[in-house]
This record gives sequence, structure tokens and C-alpha cells, in this order.
Amino acid sequence: MKMRILNVLILLVLSIFVLIGGCGRSEPQKPRISLIMKSLANEFFKTMEDGAKAHQKQFSEKYGLTAEGIKDELDVAKQMDLVEQMIAQQVNAIVIAPADSKAMVNVCKKAADAGIVVINIDNKLDEDVLKDKNIQIPFVGPDNRKGAYLAGQYLAQKLQKGDKVAIIEGAPNAFNAVQRKLGFEDAMKEAGIEIVTSQSGNWETAKANQLVSAIITEYPDIKAILCANDSMALGAVAALRAAGKANDIFVVGFDNISAAQQLLKEGKMLCTVDQHADKLAVFGIEYALDILNGKGKAENQETPVDLITADTLK
Repeated sequence: MKMRILNVLILLVLSIFVLIGGCGRSEPQKPRISLIMKSLANEFFKTMEDGAKAHQKQFSEKYGLTAEGIKDELDVAKQMDLVEQMIAQQVNAIVIAPADSKAMVNVCKKAADAGIVVINIDNKLDEDVLKDKNIQIPFVGPDNRKGAYLAGQYLAQKLQKGDKVAIIEGAPNAFNAVQRKLGFEDAMKEAGIEIVTSQSGNWETAKANQLVSAIITEYPDIKAILCANDSMALGAVAALRAAGKANDIFVVGFDNISAAQQLLKEGKMLCTVDQHADKLAVFGIEYALDILNGKGKAENQETPVDLITADTLK
């Protein structure tokens, strides 16, 4: 009888210890990922944000997501501050579309040194600066030079050798802007088409509008405007409309935003390039999760680019 009571007491004590141990054990936390973009005033980045949020909603049990953007494409200081905030919050990964390919390297290195997985999307960080800082940050994104070349090549089929065109560049401190300019130049040089001027519109519609208004006045025989993003292409189209030349001068864009698609259907833009904004952040997020789960290593990954014309939209 005494032995039976003793056994019951032992089982009771063991049960209490198991219960206490279970109460003190927390469920493993799912990784927290921060998406830091450029200006959400640009439809491209709003589409990127929507795609990322839809993916997180679908896989909410796998990770948590915060998504932030800056006021305009050139607000580098604000983007640095956002990265600093994420470092302070000890997120597990940062997926970033840097506003400046060089200036953002230091703060991204700071995040990586803090043990945060950093994935670079959209606009590639400068390789020389990365090398100088002895940091490897994988780039997951498109070949912008290839994409711009596709658009330029398509335009060249509509022009004659010796025709004149202009390029409206993105921000000069952005790697993707430089690459798109080079892609446009590759196609024009190959076709024997003259680039009479190449100027920066800083990714902005209003700035591009002003530039194109001046360009078509200075070069009245110009045949096309090649814009490094669709926001600037919208400004170019508006300038041509105001001058009564909307049907005389081709406009090329890059990004495939909905407003550009409408202009393609109306015949006011010739083509644009789709780098799949809705998927671009998702590619980076999935790669970050792979690394966090020990399934991947820091290597660049190229994502698709596709030429978009009125015919492809049908």
C-alpha cells in the first residue's frame, strides 16, 4: 500500500515537472523580413509591395513581413534610416531596392555585420564599393542592360539609319539607370541611329516632361525618346501631346506599369520592358528564406525581363 502511494507521488511530481517545463518552452518564432523599397509614388514599387504582401499572406505561417518605401526616388537618407530601424528591431532579413548603388552599401554592410541576411533587388549595389568594404550581398534581379537593349532593338526596326533619338536617363547614382542607358546605346549604335542627347530625368515624370519639351524644340526632327522608366515615359508623352507631336515621335519606356500599358494600347508609346514588379520582391524574399533555412548561399540570381508591346497585351 505504501509502495503504491509512493509511486503515485513520484508520478505526480514528474508530471508537475513536465508541465512546468512545457509552460516555459515557447514556440519557435517565424523569421521577420523587412522589404525596403524606393518611392511608393512610383506605381512599379507599389506593385512590388502588393506582390510581396500577397505572398506573405499566402505563406503567413512561414514568415512575417514589414514593407517600407521612401518619399521619392532620391531620398537616400530616409532609406538609410529605414535600414537602421530594421537593424535596431533585429529583423532576420532585409530585402532592399537601394536608392543609391554606392551610398547604401555602408548601412547594408552594417546590417549584415549584425547577423541580418541582406538581399539586394531591383537596383544592384556597386560591385567596386562592395569589394572595397569586403562584403558580399547577393543581387536578385534582372539584367537591365539586356532589357533596355530589347526595347531599343524593337524601336530600331521602326527607324532608318541616321535617324535621331534622345535618351532620358534615370538617376545617375543608380546602377540600373546606368545599365538601361547602356542597353539603349547598344541597340542604337548597332542600328546606326544617332543619339543627339542623353539627360537625366531622375526617374520623375515632371522632370522628364520638362526635358522632352526642351529637346523637341532644340531637335525638331527627332524620331524617338527612350526613357529609362515608365514614369518618365509618361512625362515624355505629355510633352509630345502638348506640342502636337504625340503621333510623330516614338516613346520607349521600362517597367510595364498600368499607365504605360494604356498608352501602348492607344499607340502613344511604342514599347516597354516588364521586369515583373509583382514578383521581384518575392524572388528576394524566397531567397532570403532559403538562406535563413540553410538551403541557399549568397549568390547572384538573374530574374526575367520581357519586351511588352501593344501586340503582347492583346
